Amino acid sequence: MTARLSTDGGARGNPGPAACGYVLEASDGTILAASGRAIGVATNNVAEYQALIDGLERALELGLEDVEVVSDSQLLVRQMTGEYRVKNPALIDLWLQARRLAGEIGAVRYVAVPREQNELADRLVNEALDAEQAAAAGDPRS
Repeated sequence: MTARLSTDGGARGNPGPAACGYVLEASDGTILAASGRAIGVATNNVAEYQALIDGLERALELGLEDVEVVSDSQLLVRQMTGEYRVKNPALIDLWLQARRLAGEIGAVRYVAVPREQNELADRLVNEALDAEQAAAAGDPRS
């Protein structure tokens, strides 16, 4: 089955409180899985990679063999396609982990899109960051 994996990561401050999110959709638009979670203090780029890793792990669990990764992170897309080298030591292990997972899936393609075309994954990131911020502030609704 072919699926689209939309990923996003963000940090409020860089580094700062960070979160990642992904949405896995079947070719007919059915959402197969979606998740957003806080990851502690990290940079935007670490959060972007963690979103990719989380999504690829879920794609493997679902037995997907053909995945198109959609991200608004030009850096992530260009590093995963080999156009850019990974120089940041904080990203090397994450890049290696993502490459290993992609290799286990089989066919994985990467597409960079504008932020506006990545709304659901972005919303999951912001909801996770808002929930984490509310919890830290002692908000009973979190």
